[in-house]
Amino acid sequence: ILSTKSEDKTVQEKRRAKRMQVELNLRISSLFMQDNVKVENIDAPINVIDISKCGIGFITESILPLDYYFNATINLGDENATLYCVVKIIRSKDLEDGMHLYGCELIGVAPVLSYIFDNYERSLQETQAEEK
Repeated sequence: ILSTKSEDKTVQEKRRAKRMQVELNLRISSLFMQDNVKVENIDAPINVIDISKCGIGFITESILPLDYYFNATINLGDENATLYCVVKIIRSKDLEDGMHLYGCELIGVAPVLSYIFDNYERSLQETQAEEK
């Protein structure tokens, strides 16, 4: 959730963890709710644009329902560090050109796996330092 002050355009971040830019392409094949309601054969390609220890943001042409879950396999560049997790869709926003932005929460990621995000953040910082 972002809140802005209109006068000085300061953005206050209220997320639990820092979001990092990422370019990942995933495909949602099915959605489910906790009470075993399932939506099958969705085949929705998604473009993940940011990630944190607590969630992801992605863009897609598909209209997806809020409060549904999907299984995700996420690799942040380290072939030995792949996350298998459940993702809950918690917010959406319509964008231009028929695209939709979704905010999601990562469910059930063990705290011990936070090193994957720490390593990814470190590699982003090293890449940015090399580009300067």
